[in-house]
Amino acid sequence: MSPLDTRVPALLLRLDRNPFHHGSLGAVRSLGRAGVEVHAFVETARTPLARSRYLRRAHLFDGDPWSPAEVERALVTAAERIGRRAVLIPMDDVGAITAASLADRLADRFLLPDLPEGLAERAADKAELAALCATLGVPHPQTAVPGSEDEAADAVRALGLPLVAKWSRPWLLPRGGAGLRSTTVVTSPAQARRLFAAAPRAGSRLLLQRMVPGRPGADWFFHGCFGADGACLLGGTGRKELSWPVPAGLTAVGSWLPNPALARLARRVAGALGYRGVLDMDFRFDAATGAYHLLDFNPRPGAQFRLFTDRSGLDVVRALHLDLTGRAVPGPRSARPGRVFVAENYGVLAALAARRRWRAGGGGVEWAWFSADDPAPFRAMAGGALRRGLRTAQRGREKRAVA
Repeated sequence: MSPLDTRVPALLLRLDRNPFHHGSLGAVRSLGRAGVEVHAFVETARTPLARSRYLRRAHLFDGDPWSPAEVERALVTAAERIGRRAVLIPMDDVGAITAASLADRLADRFLLPDLPEGLAERAADKAELAALCATLGVPHPQTAVPGSEDEAADAVRALGLPLVAKWSRPWLLPRGGAGLRSTTVVTSPAQARRLFAAAPRAGSRLLLQRMVPGRPGADWFFHGCFGADGACLLGGTGRKELSWPVPAGLTAVGSWLPNPALARLARRVAGALGYRGVLDMDFRFDAATGAYHLLDFNPRPGAQFRLFTDRSGLDVVRALHLDLTGRAVPGPRSARPGRVFVAENYGVLAALAARRRWRAGGGGVEWAWFSADDPAPFRAMAGGALRRGLRTAQRGREKRAVA
Protein backbone atom coordinates (compact mmCIF):
# COMPACT_ATOMS: atom_id res chain seq x y z
CA MET A 1 0.00 0.00 0.00
CA SER A 2 1.34 3.43 -0.95
CA PRO A 3 2.22 5.73 1.99
CA LEU A 4 1.02 8.67 -0.13
CA ASP A 5 -2.60 9.79 -0.20
CA THR A 6 -3.44 8.56 -3.70
CA ARG A 7 -6.80 10.32 -3.56
CA VAL A 8 -4.96 13.62 -4.05
CA PRO A 9 -3.55 14.16 -7.57
CA ALA A 10 -0.58 16.33 -8.47
CA LEU A 11 -0.07 18.95 -11.19
CA LEU A 12 3.42 19.92 -12.39
CA LEU A 13 3.83 23.55 -13.47
CA ARG A 14 6.78 24.53 -15.67
CA LEU A 15 6.80 27.78 -17.63
CA ASP A 16 10.30 27.50 -19.09
CA ARG A 17 9.97 26.17 -22.63
CA ASN A 18 12.26 23.14 -22.40
CA PRO A 19 10.86 19.87 -23.79
CA PHE A 20 13.96 18.02 -22.53
CA HIS A 21 13.49 18.90 -18.85
CA HIS A 22 14.37 15.62 -17.14
CA GLY A 23 13.45 16.89 -13.68
CA SER A 24 9.77 16.99 -14.64
CA LEU A 25 9.98 13.42 -15.91
CA GLY A 26 11.54 12.37 -12.61
CA ALA A 27 8.64 13.92 -10.68
CA VAL A 28 6.02 12.25 -12.89
CA ARG A 29 7.67 8.85 -12.45
CA SER A 30 8.22 9.27 -8.71
CA LEU A 31 4.61 10.17 -7.91
CA GLY A 32 3.10 7.92 -10.57
CA ARG A 33 4.92 4.86 -9.27
CA ALA A 34 3.50 5.63 -5.82
CA GLY A 35 -0.03 5.52 -7.24
CA VAL A 36 -0.64 9.27 -7.44
CA GLU A 37 -2.55 10.62 -10.45
CA VAL A 38 -0.09 13.01 -12.11
CA HIS A 39 -0.87 15.86 -14.52
CA ALA A 40 1.63 18.23 -16.12
CA PHE A 41 1.84 21.22 -18.43
CA VAL A 42 3.80 20.44 -21.59
CA GLU A 43 4.90 22.30 -24.71
CA THR A 44 3.26 19.84 -27.12
CA ALA A 45 1.71 16.40 -26.94
CA ARG A 46 4.87 15.02 -28.59
CA THR A 47 7.35 15.98 -25.86
CA PRO A 48 9.15 13.14 -24.04
CA LEU A 49 7.29 13.94 -20.82
CA ALA A 50 3.92 13.50 -22.54
CA ARG A 51 4.95 9.95 -23.52
CA SER A 52 5.39 8.74 -19.94
CA ARG A 53 3.06 5.93 -18.88
CA TYR A 54 2.85 7.59 -15.45
CA LEU A 55 1.38 10.86 -16.75
CA ARG A 56 -2.41 10.78 -16.51
CA ARG A 57 -2.95 13.90 -18.62
CA ALA A 58 -0.83 16.47 -20.44
CA HIS A 59 -2.15 20.04 -20.32
CA LEU A 60 -1.17 22.53 -23.03
CA PHE A 61 -0.76 26.26 -22.47
CA ASP A 62 -2.71 28.79 -24.54
CA GLY A 63 -1.66 32.41 -24.69
CA ASP A 64 1.37 33.99 -23.04
CA PRO A 65 2.79 31.73 -20.32
CA TRP A 66 4.73 34.62 -18.77
CA SER A 67 1.58 36.54 -17.84
CA PRO A 68 0.37 35.72 -14.30
CA ALA A 69 -3.21 36.24 -15.46
CA GLU A 70 -2.74 33.68 -18.25
CA VAL A 71 -1.07 31.27 -15.86
CA GLU A 72 -3.93 31.62 -13.40
CA ARG A 73 -6.51 30.94 -16.12
CA ALA A 74 -4.56 27.90 -17.30
CA LEU A 75 -4.31 26.55 -13.75
CA VAL A 76 -8.02 27.06 -13.11
CA THR A 77 -8.85 25.27 -16.36
CA ALA A 78 -6.55 22.39 -15.41
CA ALA A 79 -8.10 22.20 -11.95
CA GLU A 80 -11.57 21.91 -13.49
CA ARG A 81 -10.35 19.06 -15.69
CA ILE A 82 -8.71 17.28 -12.75
CA GLY A 83 -11.93 17.59 -10.79
CA ARG A 84 -10.56 17.77 -7.27
CA ARG A 85 -7.98 19.63 -5.22
CA ALA A 86 -4.42 18.76 -6.26
CA VAL A 87 -0.87 19.31 -5.05
CA LEU A 88 0.73 21.96 -7.29
CA ILE A 89 4.46 21.43 -7.87
CA PRO A 90 6.36 24.14 -9.78
CA MET A 91 9.39 22.72 -11.59
CA ASP A 92 11.19 25.92 -12.60
CA ASP A 93 11.94 29.27 -10.96
CA VAL A 94 9.41 31.38 -12.83
CA GLY A 95 6.75 28.74 -12.18
CA ALA A 96 7.57 28.77 -8.46
CA ILE A 97 7.51 32.57 -8.31
CA THR A 98 4.21 32.78 -10.17
CA ALA A 99 2.57 30.02 -8.12
CA ALA A 100 3.65 31.67 -4.87
CA SER A 101 2.22 35.02 -6.01
CA LEU A 102 -1.10 33.32 -6.83
CA ALA A 103 -1.22 31.06 -3.76
CA ASP A 104 -4.13 32.83 -2.05
CA ARG A 105 -6.20 32.90 -5.26
CA LEU A 106 -5.54 29.20 -5.93
CA ALA A 107 -5.97 27.91 -2.37
CA ASP A 108 -9.37 26.33 -2.99
CA ARG A 109 -8.05 24.34 -5.96
CA PHE A 110 -4.45 23.50 -5.08
CA LEU A 111 -2.27 22.57 -2.13
CA LEU A 112 0.88 24.72 -1.89
CA PRO A 113 3.49 25.40 0.80
CA ASP A 114 2.84 28.54 2.85
CA LEU A 115 5.83 30.66 1.85
CA PRO A 116 6.54 34.11 3.30
CA GLU A 117 5.33 36.75 0.87
CA GLY A 118 7.85 37.47 -1.88
CA LEU A 119 10.41 34.93 -0.64
CA ALA A 120 10.45 32.79 -3.77
CA GLU A 121 11.19 35.82 -5.93
CA ARG A 122 13.85 37.21 -3.57
CA ALA A 123 15.64 33.87 -3.31
CA ALA A 124 15.65 33.23 -7.06
CA ASP A 125 16.78 36.79 -7.88
CA LYS A 126 20.58 36.61 -7.88
CA ALA A 127 21.02 40.22 -6.78
CA GLU A 128 18.61 39.72 -3.89
CA LEU A 129 20.39 36.46 -2.99
CA ALA A 130 23.68 38.33 -2.62
CA ALA A 131 21.99 40.73 -0.20
CA LEU A 132 20.35 37.88 1.72
CA CYS A 133 23.71 36.14 2.10
CA ALA A 134 25.28 39.34 3.40
CA THR A 135 22.49 39.71 5.95
CA LEU A 136 22.75 36.07 7.07
CA GLY A 137 26.54 35.97 7.11
CA VAL A 138 26.60 33.20 4.53
CA PRO A 139 29.63 32.99 2.21
CA HIS A 140 28.84 34.34 -1.25
CA PRO A 141 31.14 35.50 -4.04
CA GLN A 142 31.93 39.21 -3.82
CA THR A 143 29.32 40.84 -6.05
CA ALA A 144 28.91 44.22 -7.72
CA VAL A 145 25.68 45.52 -9.28
CA PRO A 146 26.86 48.31 -11.59
CA GLY A 147 24.63 51.24 -12.42
CA SER A 148 26.46 52.35 -15.55
CA GLU A 149 28.97 51.16 -18.11
CA ASP A 150 31.73 53.01 -16.26
CA GLU A 151 30.77 51.29 -13.00
CA ALA A 152 30.84 47.93 -14.80
CA ALA A 153 34.40 48.61 -15.97
CA ASP A 154 35.39 49.78 -12.48
CA ALA A 155 33.94 46.58 -10.98
CA VAL A 156 36.11 44.50 -13.30
CA ARG A 157 39.21 46.26 -12.05
CA ALA A 158 38.11 45.89 -8.42
CA LEU A 159 37.11 42.21 -8.61
CA GLY A 160 39.86 41.05 -10.93
CA LEU A 161 39.77 38.94 -14.07
CA PRO A 162 38.32 36.61 -15.02
CA LEU A 163 34.99 37.19 -13.29
CA VAL A 164 31.43 35.95 -13.70
CA ALA A 165 28.58 38.04 -15.13
CA LYS A 166 24.99 37.03 -14.34
CA TRP A 167 21.56 38.47 -14.96
CA SER A 168 19.71 38.84 -11.69
CA ARG A 169 16.49 37.36 -13.12
CA PRO A 170 17.55 34.98 -15.89
CA TRP A 171 13.97 33.82 -16.44
CA LEU A 172 13.30 37.23 -18.03
CA LEU A 173 15.85 36.72 -20.80
CA PRO A 174 14.15 36.84 -24.21
CA ARG A 175 13.24 33.50 -25.72
CA GLY A 176 16.02 32.17 -27.82
CA GLY A 177 18.46 34.20 -25.73
CA ALA A 178 18.92 36.99 -28.32
CA GLY A 179 22.65 36.38 -27.93
CA LEU A 180 22.47 36.64 -24.13
CA ARG A 181 23.33 33.86 -21.69
CA SER A 182 22.32 33.65 -18.04
CA THR A 183 26.00 33.33 -17.03
CA THR A 184 29.08 34.62 -18.88
CA VAL A 185 32.79 34.58 -18.05
CA VAL A 186 34.10 38.14 -18.42
CA THR A 187 37.72 38.63 -19.52
CA SER A 188 37.91 42.39 -20.12
CA PRO A 189 36.39 45.72 -19.01
CA ALA A 190 35.10 46.25 -22.57
CA GLN A 191 33.13 43.00 -22.38
CA ALA A 192 31.56 44.12 -19.09
CA ARG A 193 30.57 47.42 -20.71
CA ARG A 194 28.88 45.59 -23.60
CA LEU A 195 26.96 43.36 -21.22
CA PHE A 196 25.72 46.32 -19.19
CA ALA A 197 24.51 47.97 -22.40
CA ALA A 198 22.44 44.84 -23.09
CA ALA A 199 20.52 45.12 -19.79
CA PRO A 200 17.34 46.54 -21.41
CA ARG A 201 17.15 43.43 -23.61
CA ALA A 202 17.93 41.11 -20.70
CA GLY A 203 15.09 42.46 -18.58
CA SER A 204 17.00 42.55 -15.28
CA ARG A 205 20.12 43.89 -13.60
CA LEU A 206 23.65 42.80 -14.43
CA LEU A 207 25.73 41.28 -11.64
CA LEU A 208 29.51 40.95 -11.70
CA GLN A 209 30.97 38.38 -9.28
CA ARG A 210 34.42 37.34 -8.20
CA MET A 211 35.12 33.94 -9.68
CA VAL A 212 35.56 31.24 -7.04
CA PRO A 213 38.05 28.78 -8.59
CA GLY A 214 36.10 25.87 -10.07
CA ARG A 215 38.43 22.97 -9.47
CA PRO A 216 37.14 19.41 -10.06
CA GLY A 217 34.99 18.42 -7.10
CA ALA A 218 34.36 22.01 -5.97
CA ASP A 219 30.69 22.23 -7.03
CA TRP A 220 28.10 20.89 -4.60
CA PHE A 221 24.32 20.98 -4.21
CA PHE A 222 21.73 20.49 -1.49
CA HIS A 223 18.18 19.33 -2.13
CA GLY A 224 15.67 19.50 0.70
CA CYS A 225 12.00 19.54 1.62
CA PHE A 226 10.89 21.72 4.53
CA GLY A 227 7.59 21.25 6.31
CA ALA A 228 4.99 23.70 7.56
CA ASP A 229 6.88 24.03 10.87
CA GLY A 230 10.18 24.72 9.11
CA ALA A 231 11.68 21.34 9.91
CA CYS A 232 13.80 19.68 7.24
CA LEU A 233 11.71 16.64 6.35
CA LEU A 234 14.25 15.23 3.91
CA GLY A 235 17.55 16.47 2.53
CA GLY A 236 20.77 15.40 0.90
CA THR A 237 24.09 16.77 -0.31
CA GLY A 238 25.71 15.87 -3.60
CA ARG A 239 28.69 16.78 -5.72
CA LYS A 240 28.60 17.80 -9.35
CA GLU A 241 31.02 15.51 -11.15
CA LEU A 242 30.39 16.79 -14.68
CA SER A 243 28.41 19.76 -15.96
CA TRP A 244 27.03 20.83 -19.32
CA PRO A 245 28.02 23.22 -20.69
CA VAL A 246 31.51 22.79 -19.24
CA PRO A 247 32.57 24.10 -16.75
CA ALA A 248 29.55 25.72 -15.07
CA GLY A 249 26.34 24.35 -16.53
CA LEU A 250 23.66 22.00 -15.23
CA THR A 251 24.50 18.72 -13.53
CA ALA A 252 25.25 16.15 -16.21
CA VAL A 253 26.66 13.66 -13.70
CA GLY A 254 26.30 14.01 -9.93
CA SER A 255 27.07 11.87 -6.87
CA TRP A 256 25.29 11.57 -3.52
CA LEU A 257 28.00 12.34 -0.97
CA PRO A 258 27.20 13.12 2.69
CA ASN A 259 28.58 16.51 3.72
CA PRO A 260 27.35 17.38 7.23
CA ALA A 261 28.89 20.86 7.25
CA LEU A 262 27.22 21.80 3.98
CA ALA A 263 23.89 20.30 5.08
CA ARG A 264 23.98 22.37 8.27
CA LEU A 265 24.71 25.52 6.28
CA ALA A 266 21.84 24.86 3.87
CA ARG A 267 19.39 24.16 6.69
CA ARG A 268 20.50 27.34 8.46
CA VAL A 269 19.79 29.42 5.37
CA ALA A 270 16.36 27.85 4.84
CA GLY A 271 15.49 28.25 8.53
CA ALA A 272 16.53 31.89 8.64
CA LEU A 273 14.36 32.64 5.62
CA GLY A 274 11.35 30.71 6.91
CA TYR A 275 11.37 28.56 3.79
CA ARG A 276 8.65 25.95 3.19
CA GLY A 277 8.53 23.31 0.46
CA VAL A 278 11.22 21.92 -1.83
CA LEU A 279 14.41 23.78 -2.67
CA ASP A 280 17.68 23.28 -4.53
CA MET A 281 20.84 25.17 -3.53
CA ASP A 282 24.12 25.28 -5.46
CA PHE A 283 27.45 25.83 -3.70
CA ARG A 284 31.10 26.10 -4.67
CA PHE A 285 33.88 25.17 -2.27
CA ASP A 286 36.71 27.71 -2.04
CA ALA A 287 39.87 25.75 -1.19
CA ALA A 288 41.69 28.96 -0.30
CA THR A 289 39.30 29.84 2.52
CA GLY A 290 37.65 26.49 3.29
CA ALA A 291 34.21 28.07 2.77
CA TYR A 292 31.21 26.90 0.77
CA HIS A 293 29.85 29.83 -1.24
CA LEU A 294 26.12 29.83 -1.96
CA LEU A 295 25.78 30.49 -5.70
CA ASP A 296 22.11 29.80 -6.43
CA PHE A 297 18.90 29.27 -4.49
CA ASN A 298 16.14 27.62 -6.52
CA PRO A 299 12.70 27.58 -4.84
CA ARG A 300 11.68 24.28 -6.49
CA PRO A 301 13.01 20.75 -7.05
CA GLY A 302 16.38 20.47 -8.74
CA ALA A 303 16.45 18.48 -11.97
CA GLN A 304 18.54 15.74 -10.36
CA PHE A 305 16.40 15.39 -7.20
CA ARG A 306 15.89 11.66 -7.79
CA LEU A 307 19.54 11.15 -6.84
CA PHE A 308 18.44 11.41 -3.21
CA THR A 309 16.04 8.46 -3.16
CA ASP A 310 16.07 5.83 -0.42
CA ARG A 311 15.24 2.17 -0.96
CA SER A 312 11.54 2.79 -0.26
CA GLY A 313 11.39 5.37 -3.09
CA LEU A 314 11.15 8.40 -0.79
CA ASP A 315 12.47 11.63 -2.33
CA VAL A 316 11.80 15.35 -1.81
CA VAL A 317 8.84 15.41 -4.22
CA ARG A 318 7.14 12.53 -2.44
CA ALA A 319 7.95 14.19 0.90
CA LEU A 320 6.22 17.37 -0.32
CA HIS A 321 3.10 15.45 -1.32
CA LEU A 322 3.04 13.65 2.04
CA ASP A 323 3.42 16.90 3.99
CA LEU A 324 0.83 18.90 2.02
CA THR A 325 -1.75 16.10 2.35
CA GLY A 326 -1.26 15.89 6.11
CA ARG A 327 0.72 12.65 6.20
CA ALA A 328 3.87 12.06 8.19
CA VAL A 329 7.13 11.92 6.28
CA PRO A 330 9.02 8.82 7.44
CA GLY A 331 12.73 9.02 8.10
CA PRO A 332 14.91 7.87 5.21
CA ARG A 333 15.12 4.10 5.07
CA SER A 334 18.35 2.59 3.84
CA ALA A 335 19.80 5.78 2.40
CA ARG A 336 22.09 5.16 -0.54
CA PRO A 337 25.09 7.53 -0.51
CA GLY A 338 27.35 6.82 -3.45
CA ARG A 339 24.48 6.78 -5.93
CA VAL A 340 25.19 8.53 -9.21
CA PHE A 341 22.76 10.57 -11.30
CA VAL A 342 23.34 10.70 -15.06
CA ALA A 343 21.52 12.87 -17.59
CA GLU A 344 22.27 10.75 -20.66
CA ASN A 345 21.88 13.51 -23.24
CA TYR A 346 24.40 15.70 -21.41
CA GLY A 347 26.65 13.23 -19.59
CA VAL A 348 28.38 11.87 -22.69
CA LEU A 349 28.98 15.37 -24.09
CA ALA A 350 30.31 16.60 -20.74
CA ALA A 351 32.64 13.62 -20.34
CA LEU A 352 34.07 14.13 -23.82
CA ALA A 353 34.48 17.89 -23.38
CA ALA A 354 36.05 17.62 -19.90
CA ARG A 355 38.06 14.51 -20.81
CA ARG A 356 37.01 12.95 -17.56
CA ARG A 357 35.39 9.66 -16.68
CA TRP A 358 32.87 8.96 -13.98
CA ARG A 359 32.16 5.79 -12.05
CA ALA A 360 29.05 4.61 -10.24
CA GLY A 361 29.36 4.21 -6.49
CA GLY A 362 27.88 1.50 -4.35
CA GLY A 363 24.38 2.95 -4.54
CA GLY A 364 23.92 2.40 -8.28
CA VAL A 365 22.87 4.78 -11.03
CA GLU A 366 19.74 6.92 -11.38
CA TRP A 367 19.25 7.59 -15.08
CA ALA A 368 17.45 10.79 -15.99
CA TRP A 369 15.73 9.28 -19.03
CA PHE A 370 16.12 5.54 -19.32
CA SER A 371 13.73 3.34 -17.36
CA ALA A 372 12.79 -0.24 -18.13
CA ASP A 373 9.23 0.31 -16.87
CA ASP A 374 8.76 3.58 -18.80
CA PRO A 375 10.86 3.43 -22.00
CA ALA A 376 8.89 5.81 -24.26
CA PRO A 377 10.34 9.11 -22.90
CA PHE A 378 13.90 7.89 -23.48
CA ARG A 379 13.10 6.97 -27.07
CA ALA A 380 11.42 10.36 -27.63
CA MET A 381 14.38 12.21 -26.09
CA ALA A 382 16.93 10.28 -28.15
CA GLY A 383 14.99 10.87 -31.35
CA GLY A 384 14.59 14.57 -30.60
CA ALA A 385 18.28 14.95 -29.74
CA LEU A 386 19.26 13.20 -32.98
CA ARG A 387 17.01 15.45 -35.07
CA ARG A 388 18.35 18.54 -33.33
CA GLY A 389 21.92 17.40 -33.95
CA LEU A 390 21.23 16.82 -37.63
CA ARG A 391 19.67 20.29 -37.97
CA THR A 392 22.69 21.86 -36.27
CA ALA A 393 25.07 20.00 -38.60
CA GLN A 394 23.04 21.09 -41.62
CA ARG A 395 23.15 24.74 -40.56
CA GLY A 396 26.92 24.40 -40.12
CA ARG A 397 27.31 23.01 -43.64
CA GLU A 398 25.16 25.81 -45.06
CA LYS A 399 27.24 28.49 -43.32
CA ARG A 400 30.47 26.98 -44.64
CA ALA A 401 29.00 26.82 -48.15
CA VAL A 402 28.07 30.51 -48.03
CA ALA A 403 31.52 31.44 -46.70
